[in-house]
Amino acid sequence: MTAEAPQRTSDEAVKEARRLSRKARRRKYLGWAGIYLILIVFAFAMVFPFVYMFFTSLKDSSDVFTYPPRVLPYEPRTIDVEGEQLPLFAIEDEGGETRSMVLVESGIKAGVFAREGDLENTIAVPLEFAVDTGRTITVEGEELGIYTVTFGGETEDLVLIRNTAVGLFVDPDDPEVVGYAVVRTAIPAEQITARWSNYDEVLGIRDFDKAITNTVLITVLVMGGSLFTSIMGGYAFARMRFPGRDQLFVTYLGSIMIPFVVLIIPLFQIVVALNWNNTLASLVWPFIYTAYGTFLMRQFFVSIPVDLEEAAFIDGASRWRILWTIFVPLSWPAIATLAVFMFLYAWNSFIWPLVVIDAGNTESFVLTLALSILGGQGADQPQLVFAGVAMAVIIPLVVFAMAQRYFVENVASSGIK
Repeated sequence: MTAEAPQRTSDEAVKEARRLSRKARRRKYLGWAGIYLILIVFAFAMVFPFVYMFFTSLKDSSDVFTYPPRVLPYEPRTIDVEGEQLPLFAIEDEGGETRSMVLVESGIKAGVFAREGDLENTIAVPLEFAVDTGRTITVEGEELGIYTVTFGGETEDLVLIRNTAVGLFVDPDDPEVVGYAVVRTAIPAEQITARWSNYDEVLGIRDFDKAITNTVLITVLVMGGSLFTSIMGGYAFARMRFPGRDQLFVTYLGSIMIPFVVLIIPLFQIVVALNWNNTLASLVWPFIYTAYGTFLMRQFFVSIPVDLEEAAFIDGASRWRILWTIFVPLSWPAIATLAVFMFLYAWNSFIWPLVVIDAGNTESFVLTLALSILGGQGADQPQLVFAGVAMAVIIPLVVFAMAQRYFVENVASSGIK
């Protein structure tokens, strides 16, 4: 008896430990599920505007203003009848089944009928299928007639709410199947589609294609020039010794704190003095020198071991060769990060092009200026505006996706000593 007691106590302790372990695992899994659920909700909130923008760019103007709004693009379905494209409508046949039908006759005299105990649910039936019973009922002080209606193989006494006119619809696949509905409120049969022609139309609005070409050219030149000058300046400040190096670097770095709006007027005066205003040169040369890029590359070069450089010097390598064969290959994460930043800056630049490029000079337009004009011209056609925005957004997204690995690697390595 006394020997079994410790054994029973040990078994109970094991069971309790297992129960607590299962409870801890469930709590852990629920915690992770809650975290993932929150992340999914925020991710959906971030991605949905881009998805809606893209699908809206593929709609026509009538579909854009549909209420309630729809995400996917739809267009009315049509059918060729003797060389003529006729619209299809979603109509209930006499058996109550919804089919895609074609309007063959309109203006048929009909009545809106309802059951005596349910006046809210109505049906439009041609008067040729209704026979007056001579009886009436009073609804809110108004006498309404009761008719015997034979429709869809059923006969029923219904209350005539009001007179109207309907259209005769026929199923093109089975002409024996017909349906009646008020033409004005008939629901068109629709199908999911994509109007890629919206993009062609946008490219033809005020040289929009020329604006894209200019933007790509300017972005490549600014990005390439800033990378070159930042790599050269960063290496000079990191490895080369000359009088006043640190003071010059601090002064150069301090220019980052000056807002660009303060520099617009003096920069514009310099551009005018050089006769660069209203040209693409004014959008390139002022931005190929960047203090931020020099600082970023300098900080990355400082983290490279000096032993590599000294070994290269012993082997007879010049500074130029050391920079491009040792430092640059080791600095791809920083270079990719700077490239993404400069790409986005040049691609999305708006204030400076608005200042130096005349509104009438479409040959020198960039994408941001073209979009601002498209927003006014396409106010009644939002799908064209969204198509232009989609073209402006898709390229930066592709560039970021391609450089994401290096960008994340740079962020991760910045905390490693």
